[in-house]
Amino acid sequence: MGVEVDLQVADPGPSVPTEEQIREWVEAAVGDAFECAELSVRIVDPTESLHLNERYRGVRKATNVLSFPADLPPEIVPPLLGDLVICRQIVDLEAAQQGKHGEAHWAHMVIHGTLHLVGHDHRTEEEAGEMETLEVQILASLGYPDPYGADDRGSPSAGSAAR
Repeated sequence: MGVEVDLQVADPGPSVPTEEQIREWVEAAVGDAFECAELSVRIVDPTESLHLNERYRGVRKATNVLSFPADLPPEIVPPLLGDLVICRQIVDLEAAQQGKHGEAHWAHMVIHGTLHLVGHDHRTEEEAGEMETLEVQILASLGYPDPYGADDRGSPSAGSAAR
């Protein structure tokens, strides 16, 4: 499978994953849903996150990840999945507050956002359960702990930076 990731880093910092890490996480989330795909990932500060969240979701606060699925005809090849907007400072703060390894939390946010781009959601309890199960399975396949379980604080045992 080939996934093309356009990485835009508007808020750089030492915790920002490499393009290779992000591509690995996106590919794991896309799975075999598409033979090839494209998406953009933009790393932003809280001000930009707040602006986008308010404009497109009506919520006046910054958030960790926003997903903007592409609304294009299905015959576009390779399919453009859409855009992910990730707020570096919020992801870093959440990892610290929750005692999670930063890389594992970044992987979770990228996978969570990508699952939205391929059609998953968590509007109902059933959808949330299905999406969380997928997230846990994908993260485990990459060597990361369950972000929802009791064992979510350790370092990843695999993944790009741990190899």
